[in-house]
Amino acid sequence: MGRFDVSMLKYLSPEDFRVLTAIEMGMKNHEVVPLQLVASIASLRNGGCHKIIKELIRHKLVCFEHAKVQGYRLTCLGYDFLALKALTSRHIVKSVGNQIGVGKESDIYIAANDNDEQVVLKFHRLGRTSFRQIKSKRDYLKNRKTGSWLYLSRLSAMKEFAFMKALYDNGFPVPKPHDFNRHTVVMQLVQGHPLCQIHDVEDVQQVYDDIMNLIVHLANYGLIHSDFNEFNLMLSDNDKVTMIDFPQMVSTSHQNAQFYFDRDVQCVRDFFKRRFNFESEMHPKFSDVKKVYSLDIEVNASGFSKEIQEFDKVLDEMNDQDEEIEDSDESKNIVSEQSEQNETNNENLEYKKELEKFELEDQLKEEKCAEIKEALDENELAEINDKFDEYLNLENKMYRPYRDAGLKQDEDSDESDNYSCTTTTSTIMDPRMVRSKVRKSLLQKIKTEKRRIRNKGETSITTQRNRGVNDTIKSSMIFL
Repeated sequence: MGRFDVSMLKYLSPEDFRVLTAIEMGMKNHEVVPLQLVASIASLRNGGCHKIIKELIRHKLVCFEHAKVQGYRLTCLGYDFLALKALTSRHIVKSVGNQIGVGKESDIYIAANDNDEQVVLKFHRLGRTSFRQIKSKRDYLKNRKTGSWLYLSRLSAMKEFAFMKALYDNGFPVPKPHDFNRHTVVMQLVQGHPLCQIHDVEDVQQVYDDIMNLIVHLANYGLIHSDFNEFNLMLSDNDKVTMIDFPQMVSTSHQNAQFYFDRDVQCVRDFFKRRFNFESEMHPKFSDVKKVYSLDIEVNASGFSKEIQEFDKVLDEMNDQDEEIEDSDESKNIVSEQSEQNETNNENLEYKKELEKFELEDQLKEEKCAEIKEALDENELAEINDKFDEYLNLENKMYRPYRDAGLKQDEDSDESDNYSCTTTTSTIMDPRMVRSKVRKSLLQKIKTEKRRIRNKGETSITTQRNRGVNDTIKSSMIFL
């Protein structure tokens, strides 16, 4: 690790930066930018573009290529100078110090701002020999087939700044992002050491639990780190964990999300077993993730496309419509039940009134009979009963002249009694009304049974059909 020599930055003139910017703009659609195109884009007043390019080549800010086509291209140092010029003009960076970290795709330097506060400069360096499988490991290019390493470094820095800002705003333990320009990200300096450099911890169990909870908490917000190891975790003096390095984060909707989640968990378990001789049977699983907030939609994480987002919206609308239909059906059933109850209550009131009338008439008749019995003597009552029996026998002979007075008379008397009973019941309640009441009660039982079966959820035919359709659509979207 050495010092980043930026002493040449203060000696560069505005024309020099104008030529550097012209070469950068020409590299959007050229691997090597011809001199004529650089001169036309820069459009210097007094000319002299060739002379300025010679000075830039001497300071290794521009490189001359003459293999197939003669032209110029920016070097990493020239791209660094353009980013630092923009950050100094915004008063984000004032000075640059020593290098404090290096990785397979970035260089990290310490710097200071106008308030003399220490910050971190992270320069993304995609294209090194240690990491060239960008198309298979990252999705920066998306639909594009080719792209320069400088352009890919810029995309990586944009994505990391977006992830860092979203996580910091939602309370995750990450460095505070300040600003970014081109392939450079400015962030807060974390007071601590990488976990790979730590050999002694006061409470290993607590640190292990904090790291595992951080993995689950991140997945609950719809994101998976995908490179969660001891090199991307910082530990302070108070054993507080801070997470760094975010360009490779993916969404929980990614087709390989479970693989990345399990790999992050296994990396942490292996490190604690190797370094601290600590092994725990309790570790999170991908099935334990319960999505609380869709942070992957805000940052457009890898694995979550616009098609999936629109599909989820359609599913939510379908579910809302089904819930509204079920609620309306339940309200209709409740209203129908209330109306049926009101009808039955009205019918019961009418029956009660009729029964009260019959009871009053019977009481009046009994009272009259009692008064007549009191007025007459016992002999007179006996004579009246005998005359009444004779009168009944005469009537029976008139209507049934060929019947004997034996058992047949008893049967006739039973039949007459039954007939009288039926007539009394018919006067109290009409058979048609009884039939309608029985029919209503049966219909009500059938409705309640249907409603009970429908409210079970899992046994509902409509929900089963919707879930089957959703599963088939999701499985087909994975292979798109």
